[in-house]
Amino acid sequence: MQALQLFGDRDLRLTEVEAAPPPGPGEVRVRVRAVGLNFIDVWGFRGMAFAKRKLPLTVGAEAAGEIAEVGEGVEGFAAGEPVAMYGAQTCGRCRACREGRDNLCEEVGGVMGFHIDGFAREFVTMPARLVVKVPAGVSHVEAACAPVAFGTVQHMLFDNARLEPGESILVHAGGSGIGTAAIKMAKAIGCTVFTTVGDDEKGAKAAALGADHVVNYRTERFEGEVRRLTKRKGVDVVFEHVGPDTWNGSLLCLKRGGRLVTCGSTSGVSTTMNLMQLFQQQYRITGSFGCAIRNIRESLAKMADGITPVIDTVYPLADFGQGLERLESRKVFGKILVTL
Repeated sequence: MQALQLFGDRDLRLTEVEAAPPPGPGEVRVRVRAVGLNFIDVWGFRGMAFAKRKLPLTVGAEAAGEIAEVGEGVEGFAAGEPVAMYGAQTCGRCRACREGRDNLCEEVGGVMGFHIDGFAREFVTMPARLVVKVPAGVSHVEAACAPVAFGTVQHMLFDNARLEPGESILVHAGGSGIGTAAIKMAKAIGCTVFTTVGDDEKGAKAAALGADHVVNYRTERFEGEVRRLTKRKGVDVVFEHVGPDTWNGSLLCLKRGGRLVTCGSTSGVSTTMNLMQLFQQQYRITGSFGCAIRNIRESLAKMADGITPVIDTVYPLADFGQGLERLESRKVFGKILVTL
């Protein structure tokens, strides 16, 4: 079968690989139809692996497709049904996995497409417990945004930040895949949304999604604008995934007792912060990685209800590298996907 593999730093090739094996007990074989691109793909493309991995490596951490074959003992799935797939190889045995919190797996084998072979291939065989049915009305392209982008946002906003209707939230990088999803999910429950963008064109698009206040961080200091617009009170929640470039400004945007939730550090991995500010203002800072299995189901249900992903561009599999280059350029607004 065909697969897109990484052979070295920025060296992607469409190759022929051994066919996915028939499903064993408890497994399903899935025909992959769409793969979503994320910054973890960019990091892998650049050779920024944080653990040993064997090359060549099939890329792709987020995907959707349809059931091709069901293994012995698997119930609830049938050939032809659309599904989305969890993006990590988890053990299924530890307490976290048994409770459906696979993003806290104690014996995780790695992230698909980053540490171990991913989804950018025609077929994949995997445990049925890591596959989620896609509801009617949700396309393969939309469903491929659920396991990482929408799932991450669902977990950040509602499991970790505990965002409530009517609260205020600052969403960084409002034109990104997770930024656009966060704007739409927060507005859907009646929140006041502030967002940062890198240019006025993205700002107009973010406003069209429902953002109440848009700050171009290249021309204005976002922390000053947020404090001005909130009459120096600050916001209830900051949705952070940029890192050092925005970290301390994000803290200044929080009201007393505010919550900051972070899932990324695209501008670097280390920062300094004022500890007196932290405890005097009683901030709550939460790290968030990936999502639980149920967050994928919740995300797909929201898509079925009309909270759909913002799609920037869809490429054929052979042009996966072009998609990564566009994502790396930061010209993207929404999600980039490839189809098989």
